[in-house]
Amino acid sequence: MVARKNPAIPLVILGSLLAGALYTWFTGEDINWDWRNYHEYGAFALLNGRFDVDVEPGGLQTFLNPLAYLPAYVLRHYVGAPIWGILLGAVHGLDLALIYWFSRKLLGSAASAWTILASLIIAAFGPMTLSEVGTSFIDILTAMPVIAGVGLILPESEEPASQQQGKRLVIAGLLLGAAAGLKLTNIAFLIGAGTSLLLVTRPLAAMARFGMGSILGMLATGGAWAWMLWRQFGSPVFPFYNTIFRSPEAPLAPIVDLRFLPHGLLDAAAYPFYWLVGDHRSSEWAFRDPRFALICVLFAVAVAAGLLWKTQIFRQRDKQFLLFFVFAYGIWLLSFAIHRYAIALELLAAPLIVLLLSRLIEALYRDPIRLQPSRITDVAAIIAASAVAIWSQPADWSRRPWSAPYRPQLAGLLLTPATYLMLEKPLGYVVPLLPASSRVYQLSDILLPVAPGGLFDRRIRWGLANPLAGGVWALHLRGSPPRQNLLDTYGLEFDASRNCEFIPGAEGVDIEACPLSPRPQPLLEGRLSTGPEQPTDSGLTRN
Repeated sequence: MVARKNPAIPLVILGSLLAGALYTWFTGEDINWDWRNYHEYGAFALLNGRFDVDVEPGGLQTFLNPLAYLPAYVLRHYVGAPIWGILLGAVHGLDLALIYWFSRKLLGSAASAWTILASLIIAAFGPMTLSEVGTSFIDILTAMPVIAGVGLILPESEEPASQQQGKRLVIAGLLLGAAAGLKLTNIAFLIGAGTSLLLVTRPLAAMARFGMGSILGMLATGGAWAWMLWRQFGSPVFPFYNTIFRSPEAPLAPIVDLRFLPHGLLDAAAYPFYWLVGDHRSSEWAFRDPRFALICVLFAVAVAAGLLWKTQIFRQRDKQFLLFFVFAYGIWLLSFAIHRYAIALELLAAPLIVLLLSRLIEALYRDPIRLQPSRITDVAAIIAASAVAIWSQPADWSRRPWSAPYRPQLAGLLLTPATYLMLEKPLGYVVPLLPASSRVYQLSDILLPVAPGGLFDRRIRWGLANPLAGGVWALHLRGSPPRQNLLDTYGLEFDASRNCEFIPGAEGVDIEACPLSPRPQPLLEGRLSTGPEQPTDSGLTRN
Protein backbone atom coordinates (compact mmCIF):
# COMPACT_ATOMS: atom_id res chain seq x y z
CA MET A 1 0.00 0.00 0.00
CA VAL A 2 2.68 2.50 1.06
CA ALA A 3 5.00 1.45 -1.75
CA ARG A 4 2.23 2.10 -4.34
CA LYS A 5 1.67 5.58 -2.93
CA ASN A 6 5.37 6.37 -3.12
CA PRO A 7 7.32 4.27 -5.64
CA ALA A 8 10.59 5.69 -4.28
CA ILE A 9 10.27 3.72 -1.05
CA PRO A 10 11.50 0.34 -2.44
CA LEU A 11 14.46 2.14 -4.02
CA VAL A 12 15.26 3.90 -0.75
CA ILE A 13 15.15 0.61 1.17
CA LEU A 14 17.35 -1.12 -1.40
CA GLY A 15 19.78 1.80 -1.42
CA SER A 16 19.97 1.79 2.37
CA LEU A 17 20.73 -1.93 2.43
CA LEU A 18 23.42 -1.52 -0.20
CA ALA A 19 24.99 1.46 1.55
CA GLY A 20 25.41 -0.46 4.81
CA ALA A 21 26.64 -3.59 3.03
CA LEU A 22 29.21 -1.79 0.89
CA TYR A 23 30.56 0.26 3.79
CA THR A 24 31.12 -2.88 5.85
CA TRP A 25 32.80 -4.61 2.93
CA PHE A 26 35.26 -1.75 2.49
CA THR A 27 36.02 -1.15 6.17
CA GLY A 28 36.64 -4.75 7.26
CA GLU A 29 35.76 -7.18 10.03
CA ASP A 30 34.67 -5.82 13.38
CA ILE A 31 36.95 -6.65 16.35
CA ASN A 32 36.01 -3.83 18.73
CA TRP A 33 37.06 -3.90 22.40
CA ASP A 34 33.53 -4.46 23.70
CA TRP A 35 33.05 -7.41 21.33
CA ARG A 36 36.24 -8.90 22.70
CA ASN A 37 35.11 -8.21 26.25
CA TYR A 38 31.41 -9.08 26.50
CA HIS A 39 29.37 -8.83 23.25
CA GLU A 40 30.56 -12.22 22.00
CA TYR A 41 30.40 -13.88 25.39
CA GLY A 42 26.95 -12.54 26.28
CA ALA A 43 25.28 -14.01 23.18
CA PHE A 44 27.23 -17.27 23.56
CA ALA A 45 26.23 -17.60 27.21
CA LEU A 46 22.59 -16.88 26.45
CA LEU A 47 22.47 -19.61 23.81
CA ASN A 48 24.46 -22.14 25.83
CA GLY A 49 23.28 -21.59 29.40
CA ARG A 50 26.65 -20.39 30.70
CA PHE A 51 25.57 -17.66 33.11
CA ASP A 52 25.32 -20.16 35.98
CA VAL A 53 28.61 -21.86 35.05
CA ASP A 54 31.12 -19.05 34.53
CA VAL A 55 31.93 -16.02 36.66
CA GLU A 56 31.60 -12.70 34.81
CA PRO A 57 34.08 -13.30 31.93
CA GLY A 58 33.12 -9.88 30.56
CA GLY A 59 33.31 -8.15 33.92
CA LEU A 60 30.32 -6.15 35.07
CA GLN A 61 29.08 -5.87 31.45
CA THR A 62 28.41 -9.63 31.59
CA PHE A 63 25.10 -8.72 33.23
CA LEU A 64 23.82 -6.40 30.52
CA ASN A 65 20.89 -7.78 28.52
CA PRO A 66 22.56 -9.94 25.81
CA LEU A 67 19.48 -10.33 23.60
CA ALA A 68 20.43 -7.65 21.07
CA TYR A 69 23.90 -9.16 20.57
CA LEU A 70 22.43 -12.37 19.15
CA PRO A 71 22.14 -11.20 15.50
CA ALA A 72 25.86 -10.35 15.23
CA TYR A 73 26.84 -13.56 17.03
CA VAL A 74 24.65 -15.84 14.91
CA LEU A 75 25.80 -14.24 11.65
CA ARG A 76 29.46 -14.35 12.65
CA HIS A 77 29.34 -18.03 13.62
CA TYR A 78 26.96 -19.47 11.04
CA VAL A 79 27.67 -17.39 7.92
CA GLY A 80 31.12 -17.22 6.37
CA ALA A 81 33.23 -14.07 6.17
CA PRO A 82 32.79 -11.52 4.71
CA ILE A 83 29.11 -12.33 4.06
CA TRP A 84 28.18 -12.23 7.74
CA GLY A 85 29.52 -8.70 8.12
CA ILE A 86 27.98 -7.51 4.87
CA LEU A 87 24.56 -8.82 5.94
CA LEU A 88 24.86 -7.14 9.34
CA GLY A 89 25.93 -3.89 7.70
CA ALA A 90 22.94 -4.08 5.37
CA VAL A 91 20.60 -4.35 8.34
CA HIS A 92 22.26 -1.33 9.95
CA GLY A 93 21.82 0.57 6.70
CA LEU A 94 18.05 0.47 7.21
CA ASP A 95 18.48 3.41 9.59
CA LEU A 96 18.71 5.53 6.45
CA ALA A 97 15.37 4.26 5.16
CA LEU A 98 13.80 5.27 8.46
CA ILE A 99 15.40 8.72 8.22
CA TYR A 100 13.86 9.06 4.73
CA TRP A 101 10.41 8.30 6.16
CA PHE A 102 10.97 10.50 9.20
CA SER A 103 12.22 13.44 7.11
CA ARG A 104 9.19 13.35 4.82
CA LYS A 105 6.89 13.40 7.83
CA LEU A 106 8.73 16.08 9.81
CA LEU A 107 9.36 18.50 6.95
CA GLY A 108 5.81 18.33 5.63
CA SER A 109 5.32 20.95 2.92
CA ALA A 110 9.05 21.72 2.99
CA ALA A 111 9.88 18.18 1.90
CA SER A 112 11.29 17.99 -1.62
CA ALA A 113 13.63 15.64 -3.41
CA TRP A 114 16.54 17.96 -2.53
CA THR A 115 15.73 18.49 1.14
CA ILE A 116 15.16 14.75 1.63
CA LEU A 117 18.45 14.03 -0.13
CA ALA A 118 20.20 16.55 2.12
CA SER A 119 18.77 14.84 5.20
CA LEU A 120 19.94 11.43 3.97
CA ILE A 121 23.45 12.73 3.26
CA ILE A 122 23.78 14.25 6.72
CA ALA A 123 22.54 11.03 8.34
CA ALA A 124 24.67 8.73 6.19
CA PHE A 125 27.93 10.43 7.21
CA GLY A 126 27.30 10.51 10.96
CA PRO A 127 30.66 9.74 12.62
CA MET A 128 29.29 7.40 15.29
CA THR A 129 26.76 5.89 12.91
CA LEU A 130 29.48 4.97 10.41
CA SER A 131 31.72 3.67 13.18
CA GLU A 132 29.08 1.10 14.21
CA VAL A 133 27.96 -0.10 10.77
CA GLY A 134 28.70 -3.82 10.51
CA THR A 135 29.79 -4.12 14.15
CA SER A 136 28.44 -5.85 17.25
CA PHE A 137 27.50 -2.52 18.86
CA ILE A 138 23.75 -2.27 19.33
CA ASP A 139 23.31 1.50 19.53
CA ILE A 140 22.87 1.60 15.75
CA LEU A 141 20.42 -1.32 15.93
CA THR A 142 18.25 0.08 18.71
CA ALA A 143 18.21 3.45 16.94
CA MET A 144 15.67 1.93 14.54
CA PRO A 145 12.80 1.52 17.03
CA VAL A 146 13.73 4.90 18.54
CA ILE A 147 13.42 6.72 15.20
CA ALA A 148 10.24 4.85 14.31
CA GLY A 149 8.71 5.52 17.73
CA VAL A 150 9.46 9.24 17.67
CA GLY A 151 8.08 9.45 14.14
CA LEU A 152 4.81 7.85 15.23
CA ILE A 153 4.42 10.31 18.10
CA LEU A 154 4.52 13.29 15.74
CA PRO A 155 1.13 14.21 14.22
CA GLU A 156 0.47 13.06 10.67
CA SER A 157 -0.12 16.59 9.42
CA GLU A 158 0.81 20.05 10.58
CA GLU A 159 -2.43 20.27 12.53
CA PRO A 160 -2.50 20.43 16.34
CA ALA A 161 -1.22 17.28 17.97
CA SER A 162 -4.65 16.56 19.49
CA GLN A 163 -5.54 14.79 16.24
CA GLN A 164 -3.14 11.95 17.00
CA GLN A 165 -4.66 8.52 17.35
CA GLY A 166 -4.20 6.51 20.51
CA LYS A 167 -3.11 3.43 18.60
CA ARG A 168 -0.03 5.19 17.22
CA LEU A 169 0.96 6.33 20.70
CA VAL A 170 0.74 2.79 22.04
CA ILE A 171 2.86 1.48 19.15
CA ALA A 172 5.36 4.30 19.66
CA GLY A 173 5.58 3.37 23.32
CA LEU A 174 6.12 -0.28 22.41
CA LEU A 175 9.01 0.62 20.11
CA LEU A 176 10.76 3.01 22.49
CA GLY A 177 10.14 0.71 25.44
CA ALA A 178 11.60 -2.21 23.49
CA ALA A 179 14.71 -0.13 22.75
CA ALA A 180 15.09 0.70 26.45
CA GLY A 181 14.57 -2.94 27.42
CA LEU A 182 17.38 -3.99 25.09
CA LYS A 183 19.73 -1.25 26.30
CA LEU A 184 18.90 0.79 29.38
CA THR A 185 20.71 3.92 28.14
CA ASN A 186 17.89 4.30 25.59
CA ILE A 187 15.73 5.43 28.51
CA ALA A 188 16.83 8.97 27.60
CA PHE A 189 14.88 8.76 24.34
CA LEU A 190 11.88 7.20 26.07
CA ILE A 191 11.72 10.06 28.58
CA GLY A 192 12.26 12.64 25.86
CA ALA A 193 9.43 11.20 23.78
CA GLY A 194 7.09 11.13 26.76
CA THR A 195 7.96 14.72 27.61
CA SER A 196 7.13 15.85 24.07
CA LEU A 197 3.52 14.78 24.68
CA LEU A 198 3.12 17.75 27.02
CA LEU A 199 2.37 19.80 23.91
CA VAL A 200 -0.71 17.82 22.86
CA THR A 201 -4.20 18.97 23.78
CA ARG A 202 -4.84 16.08 26.16
CA PRO A 203 -1.35 15.29 27.48
CA LEU A 204 -2.40 13.00 30.33
CA ALA A 205 -4.41 10.70 28.07
CA ALA A 206 -1.63 10.67 25.49
CA MET A 207 1.01 9.91 28.13
CA ALA A 208 -1.14 7.12 29.55
CA ARG A 209 -1.36 5.40 26.15
CA PHE A 210 2.32 5.97 25.47
CA GLY A 211 3.26 4.78 28.96
CA MET A 212 1.22 1.60 28.59
CA GLY A 213 3.02 0.77 25.36
CA SER A 214 6.39 1.62 26.90
CA ILE A 215 5.90 -0.77 29.80
CA LEU A 216 4.84 -3.58 27.49
CA GLY A 217 7.81 -2.91 25.20
CA MET A 218 10.32 -2.95 28.05
CA LEU A 219 8.85 -6.15 29.46
CA ALA A 220 8.94 -7.82 26.04
CA THR A 221 12.66 -7.25 25.45
CA GLY A 222 14.07 -6.85 28.95
CA GLY A 223 11.56 -8.36 31.35
CA ALA A 224 12.88 -11.93 31.33
CA TRP A 225 16.46 -10.78 31.81
CA ALA A 226 15.53 -8.38 34.61
CA TRP A 227 13.57 -11.14 36.33
CA MET A 228 16.55 -13.50 36.23
CA LEU A 229 18.79 -10.83 37.70
CA TRP A 230 16.22 -10.15 40.39
CA ARG A 231 15.94 -13.79 41.40
CA GLN A 232 19.69 -14.29 41.28
CA PHE A 233 20.96 -11.07 42.86
CA GLY A 234 17.95 -9.24 44.23
CA SER A 235 18.30 -6.48 41.63
CA PRO A 236 16.69 -6.22 38.17
CA VAL A 237 19.56 -4.00 36.95
CA PHE A 238 22.46 -5.76 38.70
CA PRO A 239 25.16 -4.58 39.33
CA PHE A 240 24.00 -1.00 38.76
CA TYR A 241 22.17 1.18 41.31
CA ASN A 242 23.32 -1.11 44.09
CA THR A 243 22.98 1.64 46.66
CA ILE A 244 19.24 1.04 46.16
CA PHE A 245 19.04 -2.75 45.71
CA ARG A 246 22.01 -3.63 47.95
CA SER A 247 22.95 -6.94 46.39
CA PRO A 248 25.78 -8.62 48.37
CA GLU A 249 27.52 -9.58 45.10
CA ALA A 250 28.30 -5.96 44.12
CA PRO A 251 29.90 -3.02 45.93
CA LEU A 252 27.49 -0.69 47.75
CA ALA A 253 28.57 2.21 45.58
CA PRO A 254 27.25 3.75 42.35
CA ILE A 255 28.84 2.44 39.17
CA VAL A 256 29.17 5.53 36.98
CA ASP A 257 31.66 6.27 34.22
CA LEU A 258 32.64 9.87 34.98
CA ARG A 259 35.25 10.19 32.23
CA PHE A 260 32.92 11.69 29.64
CA LEU A 261 30.57 13.82 31.75
CA PRO A 262 30.77 17.63 31.50
CA HIS A 263 32.19 19.68 34.36
CA GLY A 264 29.50 22.26 34.89
CA LEU A 265 26.85 23.87 32.69
CA LEU A 266 29.26 25.99 30.63
CA ASP A 267 31.28 22.91 29.77
CA ALA A 268 28.08 21.04 28.88
CA ALA A 269 26.98 23.89 26.60
CA ALA A 270 30.35 23.78 24.84
CA TYR A 271 30.22 20.05 23.96
CA PRO A 272 28.74 20.53 20.45
CA PHE A 273 31.55 22.94 19.64
CA TYR A 274 34.18 20.56 21.04
CA TRP A 275 32.92 17.95 18.59
CA LEU A 276 33.01 20.50 15.79
CA VAL A 277 36.81 20.90 16.14
CA GLY A 278 37.54 17.22 16.82
CA ASP A 279 37.73 17.32 20.62
CA HIS A 280 36.44 13.83 21.39
CA ARG A 281 35.89 14.08 25.15
CA SER A 282 32.67 12.07 24.76
CA SER A 283 34.41 9.10 23.13
CA GLU A 284 37.49 6.95 23.63
CA TRP A 285 38.45 7.35 19.97
CA ALA A 286 38.79 10.47 17.84
CA PHE A 287 35.91 11.77 15.73
CA ARG A 288 34.71 15.10 14.37
CA ASP A 289 31.07 16.16 14.08
CA PRO A 290 29.59 19.56 13.15
CA ARG A 291 25.90 18.52 13.43
CA PHE A 292 25.10 19.55 16.96
CA ALA A 293 26.99 22.85 16.71
CA LEU A 294 25.08 23.65 13.52
CA ILE A 295 21.78 22.86 15.25
CA CYS A 296 22.66 25.21 18.11
CA VAL A 297 23.49 28.06 15.73
CA LEU A 298 20.47 27.56 13.47
CA PHE A 299 18.09 27.28 16.41
CA ALA A 300 19.45 30.44 18.03
CA VAL A 301 19.18 32.39 14.77
CA ALA A 302 15.65 31.08 14.14
CA VAL A 303 14.48 32.09 17.62
CA ALA A 304 16.11 35.51 17.25
CA ALA A 305 14.43 35.99 13.86
CA GLY A 306 11.05 35.10 15.31
CA LEU A 307 11.46 37.60 18.13
CA LEU A 308 12.75 40.33 15.80
CA TRP A 309 9.94 40.04 13.27
CA LYS A 310 7.32 38.94 15.80
CA THR A 311 6.42 35.91 13.74
CA GLN A 312 5.78 32.26 14.51
CA ILE A 313 8.81 30.35 13.25
CA PHE A 314 7.93 26.85 14.43
CA ARG A 315 4.73 24.91 13.93
CA GLN A 316 3.14 22.54 16.40
CA ARG A 317 4.89 19.45 15.04
CA ASP A 318 8.23 21.28 14.98
CA LYS A 319 7.87 22.23 18.64
CA GLN A 320 7.02 18.70 19.65
CA PHE A 321 10.09 17.29 17.92
CA LEU A 322 12.32 20.05 19.31
CA LEU A 323 11.07 19.33 22.83
CA PHE A 324 11.88 15.64 22.38
CA PHE A 325 15.33 16.40 21.01
CA VAL A 326 16.27 18.89 23.74
CA PHE A 327 15.09 16.68 26.60
CA ALA A 328 16.62 13.48 25.22
CA TYR A 329 19.91 15.24 24.50
CA GLY A 330 20.00 16.84 27.95
CA ILE A 331 19.31 13.56 29.75
CA TRP A 332 21.95 11.78 27.67
CA LEU A 333 24.56 14.49 28.20
CA LEU A 334 24.10 14.81 31.96
CA SER A 335 23.68 11.06 32.60
CA PHE A 336 26.17 9.42 30.22
CA ALA A 337 27.80 11.75 27.65
CA ILE A 338 29.13 8.62 25.92
CA HIS A 339 28.80 9.49 22.25
CA ARG A 340 27.89 6.02 21.01
CA TYR A 341 24.74 6.10 23.13
CA ALA A 342 23.48 9.13 21.17
CA ILE A 343 23.49 7.56 17.69
CA ALA A 344 19.71 7.91 17.48
CA LEU A 345 20.07 11.67 18.07
CA GLU A 346 22.94 11.85 15.59
CA LEU A 347 20.68 10.35 12.94
CA LEU A 348 17.71 12.52 13.89
CA ALA A 349 19.95 15.59 13.76
CA ALA A 350 19.83 15.28 9.96
CA PRO A 351 16.12 16.09 9.46
CA LEU A 352 16.34 18.62 12.30
CA ILE A 353 19.08 20.59 10.51
CA VAL A 354 17.03 20.66 7.30
CA LEU A 355 13.92 21.66 9.26
CA LEU A 356 15.69 24.57 10.97
CA LEU A 357 17.11 25.77 7.65
CA SER A 358 13.69 25.58 6.04
CA ARG A 359 11.88 27.46 8.80
CA LEU A 360 14.61 30.11 8.98
CA ILE A 361 14.56 30.73 5.23
CA GLU A 362 10.75 30.92 5.27
CA ALA A 363 11.01 33.63 7.93
CA LEU A 364 13.77 35.56 6.17
CA TYR A 365 12.18 35.49 2.72
CA ARG A 366 8.55 36.24 3.40
CA ASP A 367 7.65 37.12 -0.19
CA PRO A 368 7.14 33.63 -1.71
CA ILE A 369 6.18 34.97 -5.15
CA ARG A 370 9.36 36.97 -5.77
CA LEU A 371 11.98 34.95 -3.92
CA GLN A 372 10.67 31.34 -3.93
CA PRO A 373 12.02 30.28 -0.51
CA SER A 374 11.55 26.60 -1.35
CA ARG A 375 14.26 26.79 -4.00
CA ILE A 376 16.54 28.68 -1.64
CA THR A 377 15.91 26.00 0.98
CA ASP A 378 16.81 23.26 -1.50
CA VAL A 379 20.13 24.93 -2.36
CA ALA A 380 20.95 25.78 1.26
CA ALA A 381 20.12 22.23 2.44
CA ILE A 382 22.38 20.60 -0.16
CA ILE A 383 25.24 23.02 0.62
CA ALA A 384 24.87 22.40 4.36
CA ALA A 385 24.67 18.63 3.87
CA SER A 386 27.79 18.61 1.70
CA ALA A 387 29.73 20.67 4.24
CA VAL A 388 28.61 18.44 7.13
CA ALA A 389 29.55 15.27 5.24
CA ILE A 390 32.98 16.60 4.24
CA TRP A 391 33.83 17.83 7.73
CA SER A 392 32.63 14.71 9.58
CA GLN A 393 35.23 12.15 10.66
CA PRO A 394 34.06 8.75 11.94
CA ALA A 395 35.52 7.01 14.95
CA ASP A 396 37.33 3.67 14.56
CA TRP A 397 36.65 0.88 17.05
CA SER A 398 39.12 -1.54 15.39
CA ARG A 399 38.63 -3.73 12.36
CA ARG A 400 40.75 -6.21 10.46
CA PRO A 401 40.81 -6.81 6.69
CA TRP A 402 38.36 -9.31 5.25
CA SER A 403 41.31 -10.98 3.55
CA ALA A 404 42.42 -12.19 7.01
CA PRO A 405 39.22 -12.86 9.01
CA TYR A 406 39.56 -13.94 12.61
CA ARG A 407 39.33 -17.75 12.65
CA PRO A 408 41.53 -19.04 15.48
CA GLN A 409 42.14 -22.73 16.03
CA LEU A 410 43.02 -24.21 19.40
CA ALA A 411 45.63 -26.90 19.62
CA GLY A 412 47.48 -29.08 22.09
CA LEU A 413 46.44 -29.10 25.72
CA LEU A 414 43.75 -26.46 25.19
CA LEU A 415 41.54 -29.03 23.44
CA THR A 416 40.83 -30.70 26.81
CA PRO A 417 38.10 -29.18 29.03
CA ALA A 418 39.69 -27.14 31.81
CA THR A 419 39.15 -24.33 34.30
CA TYR A 420 40.38 -20.89 33.22
CA LEU A 421 41.03 -17.88 35.45
CA MET A 422 41.03 -14.57 33.56
CA LEU A 423 43.60 -12.11 34.85
CA GLU A 424 42.70 -9.15 32.62
CA LYS A 425 40.27 -7.83 30.01
CA PRO A 426 39.14 -8.09 27.25
CA LEU A 427 39.21 -11.87 26.96
CA GLY A 428 35.54 -12.87 26.95
CA TYR A 429 35.56 -13.54 23.20
CA VAL A 430 37.80 -16.61 23.60
CA VAL A 431 35.27 -18.47 25.79
CA PRO A 432 33.26 -19.81 22.79
CA LEU A 433 36.53 -21.24 21.41
CA LEU A 434 37.20 -23.38 24.48
CA PRO A 435 35.89 -26.95 24.92
CA ALA A 436 32.20 -26.91 25.79
CA SER A 437 32.45 -28.09 29.40
CA SER A 438 35.24 -25.70 30.36
CA ARG A 439 34.71 -23.16 33.15
CA VAL A 440 35.83 -19.54 33.01
CA TYR A 441 36.22 -17.22 36.00
CA GLN A 442 37.12 -13.51 35.73
CA LEU A 443 39.24 -12.25 38.63
CA SER A 444 40.39 -8.85 37.40
CA ASP A 445 37.29 -6.65 37.15
CA ILE A 446 37.91 -3.55 39.25
CA LEU A 447 34.32 -2.29 39.40
CA LEU A 448 32.81 -5.70 40.19
CA PRO A 449 35.36 -7.69 42.21
CA VAL A 450 34.45 -11.16 43.43
CA ALA A 451 32.87 -10.73 46.86
CA PRO A 452 34.56 -12.97 49.47
CA GLY A 453 32.16 -15.70 50.55
CA GLY A 454 29.57 -14.69 47.97
CA LEU A 455 27.97 -16.73 45.22
CA PHE A 456 30.76 -16.14 42.70
CA ASP A 457 33.48 -16.84 45.25
CA ARG A 458 31.81 -20.13 46.21
CA ARG A 459 31.40 -21.06 42.56
CA ILE A 460 35.10 -20.49 41.90
CA ARG A 461 36.15 -22.49 44.95
CA TRP A 462 33.85 -25.34 44.04
CA GLY A 463 35.27 -25.39 40.51
CA LEU A 464 38.84 -25.49 41.79
CA ALA A 465 38.02 -28.22 44.29
CA ASN A 466 36.40 -30.29 41.51
CA PRO A 467 38.94 -29.93 38.69
CA LEU A 468 38.34 -30.86 35.09
CA ALA A 469 40.65 -33.14 33.11
CA GLY A 470 42.58 -30.25 31.58
CA GLY A 471 43.53 -28.72 34.93
CA VAL A 472 43.59 -25.02 35.82
CA TRP A 473 44.96 -22.26 33.58
CA ALA A 474 45.43 -18.50 33.74
CA LEU A 475 44.46 -16.37 30.73
CA HIS A 476 46.12 -13.03 30.04
CA LEU A 477 47.41 -11.00 27.11
CA ARG A 478 50.86 -11.94 25.92
CA GLY A 479 53.46 -9.55 27.27
CA SER A 480 51.38 -8.49 30.28
CA PRO A 481 53.10 -8.93 33.64
CA PRO A 482 51.82 -11.94 35.64
CA ARG A 483 49.25 -10.87 38.24
CA GLN A 484 50.04 -13.33 40.98
CA ASN A 485 48.13 -11.24 43.51
CA LEU A 486 44.84 -12.24 41.85
CA LEU A 487 45.70 -15.90 42.30
CA ASP A 488 46.78 -15.66 45.93
CA THR A 489 43.19 -15.63 47.18
CA TYR A 490 42.69 -19.12 45.76
CA GLY A 491 46.08 -20.54 46.74
CA LEU A 492 47.37 -20.85 43.17
CA GLU A 493 50.57 -19.90 41.37
CA PHE A 494 52.01 -20.13 37.87
CA ASP A 495 53.48 -23.56 37.21
CA ALA A 496 57.00 -22.75 35.98
CA SER A 497 57.67 -26.41 35.14
CA ARG A 498 55.14 -26.39 32.26
CA ASN A 499 54.93 -24.31 29.10
CA CYS A 500 52.24 -21.79 28.31
CA GLU A 501 49.92 -22.26 25.32
CA PHE A 502 48.88 -19.46 22.97
CA ILE A 503 45.55 -18.43 21.43
CA PRO A 504 45.78 -16.03 18.46
CA GLY A 505 44.32 -12.65 19.40
CA ALA A 506 41.84 -10.80 17.18
CA GLU A 507 43.73 -7.51 17.34
CA GLY A 508 47.22 -8.96 16.89
CA VAL A 509 48.10 -9.58 20.55
CA ASP A 510 48.05 -13.28 21.41
CA ILE A 511 46.38 -14.61 24.54
CA GLU A 512 48.58 -16.63 26.84
CA ALA A 513 47.16 -19.65 28.65
CA CYS A 514 49.54 -20.60 31.45
CA PRO A 515 49.11 -23.67 33.68
CA LEU A 516 48.55 -23.12 37.39
CA SER A 517 49.28 -25.28 40.40
CA PRO A 518 48.45 -25.04 44.12
CA ARG A 519 50.87 -23.00 46.19
CA PRO A 520 52.69 -24.96 48.86
CA GLN A 521 50.59 -23.62 51.71
CA PRO A 522 48.97 -26.38 53.76
CA LEU A 523 46.15 -24.18 55.04
CA LEU A 524 45.02 -23.09 51.59
CA GLU A 525 45.53 -26.57 50.21
CA GLY A 526 43.28 -27.88 52.91
CA ARG A 527 40.60 -25.37 52.00
CA LEU A 528 40.69 -26.41 48.37
CA SER A 529 40.65 -30.10 49.13
CA THR A 530 37.55 -30.09 51.32
CA GLY A 531 35.32 -30.36 48.26
CA PRO A 532 32.66 -27.72 49.03
CA GLU A 533 29.18 -28.27 47.77
CA GLN A 534 28.38 -26.81 44.39
CA PRO A 535 26.72 -23.41 44.92
CA THR A 536 23.07 -23.25 43.98
CA ASP A 537 22.18 -20.40 41.66
CA SER A 538 18.59 -19.89 42.69
CA GLY A 539 16.65 -18.60 39.76
CA LEU A 540 19.26 -18.17 37.04
CA THR A 541 18.12 -20.89 34.70
CA ARG A 542 19.72 -22.00 31.49
CA ASN A 543 18.48 -20.30 28.34
